Amino acid sequence: MKRRSFLSLGAAALAGSAARARTQARRPPNIVFFLADDLGYADLGCYGNRVNRTPHLDRMAREGTRFTDFCVSWPACTPSRSAILTGRYPQRNGLYDMIRNNEVNWKFQFNEYNYSLSPEMTLGMDLREITIGQALKAAGYTTGIVGKWDSGRARRFLPLQRGFDFFYGHANTGIDYYTHERYGVPSMFRGNERIKEEGHATDLFTREAKRFIDQNQQRPFFLYVPYNAPHAASTFDKTARQAPENYLAMYGGGLDWKTQYKALITQMDDSIGAIMEQIRQLGLDGNTLFVFASDNGGGGGSDNRPLRGGKGKMWEGGLRVPLIVRWPGRVKQGVVTEEFASSLELFPTFLAAAGAPPPAGVKLDGYNLLPLLEGRGKSERKEMFWYRTYTNDAGARVGNWKWVNHDGQEGLYDLKSDLGETRDLSRDRPEIARMVKDRYQAWWKEMEASEPRGPFRDY
Repeated sequence: MKRRSFLSLGAAALAGSAARARTQARRPPNIVFFLADDLGYADLGCYGNRVNRTPHLDRMAREGTRFTDFCVSWPACTPSRSAILTGRYPQRNGLYDMIRNNEVNWKFQFNEYNYSLSPEMTLGMDLREITIGQALKAAGYTTGIVGKWDSGRARRFLPLQRGFDFFYGHANTGIDYYTHERYGVPSMFRGNERIKEEGHATDLFTREAKRFIDQNQQRPFFLYVPYNAPHAASTFDKTARQAPENYLAMYGGGLDWKTQYKALITQMDDSIGAIMEQIRQLGLDGNTLFVFASDNGGGGGSDNRPLRGGKGKMWEGGLRVPLIVRWPGRVKQGVVTEEFASSLELFPTFLAAAGAPPPAGVKLDGYNLLPLLEGRGKSERKEMFWYRTYTNDAGARVGNWKWVNHDGQEGLYDLKSDLGETRDLSRDRPEIARMVKDRYQAWWKEMEASEPRGPFRDY
């Protein structure tokens, strides 16, 4: 090839790259949201773990902002995820406790092809709720979810009816990683239809997420990737192999749950790395907002240190989780922030990033985090409240003060000096205890005054 022709081709390539960059700069950002299932507070390398291998999330933290004081709205999956999807407290959106599964009902009320109309099948997120999928779709985004839905299994509750253009995953609270079953029932979906497919769930989710990105790279997209990893398999048989052998080998090759849990974390980290690398290769990296969090505190096999408790508890170990945010050129790099924030902030932050207005007539309970993430403001989160219906457990936080009533044990804790919630100060500071409980009562009255939503109101 002549030198002049070669230079011409090089100039054309550079011009094409510049044109793509200008196009990317003009259009709203892509948003990719990764959500882990039952990940412990200290399970990632960037959160201090020296055993678990999480190089891709560690890199994401180095290239973005990592939160140390980020909490979810509920200490277990279903209500926590409902708050993420709506930007509203579970008590306001109506999905405020677990959609409970009864093994006998699952075995005898379902068949291979069709769901029955059992009472459990009628439960799901109130159809009047506006999801982040609906809000971003209205703003011109193509929307997809790959992974765990957990907001209702009847067709009317599934993602395609809730603002998502694409769904591949499972609709219930957990599945076996290889059989994709819950209590022996096939539980994987493509769109509105259940399917049977071979492969490890995390690998399948990676494949489908990359396919969605490839097919929608020419337009703004919102991709929600709620993994079921590293949640215990739905069989609750913690000796059955749930992680691929190559990942198990990284941690000694055992089938005890702690080893499998570590393997599932590293596999999830590799999945996240593969998805992010595809976006880099497509030239979309500079215009993509990446977010990673966990739906609640860690369960069995997790490391929640230095927090007290874990999944299902009102202690910090059930509520405080990792949050990492990366957006080249917008979100500050290499920052570790101690600002108080919650999962209720994700919905309004995604809307702000997209330049989209909040849904008309909808009371959102969260705040836009972009001013904090861009280094030009603080978090607006000053207080947070929790309640679990079936156990009557409660919690409230005002500033650094936290009141907990869990398992009949009530106390007041100063999270600034006692993150492990070891010293009950309710007798030493009764005026603070009264103030926090008064704020909780005011919140509860507001939730009770909200329009009743959800089947749990009838229980």
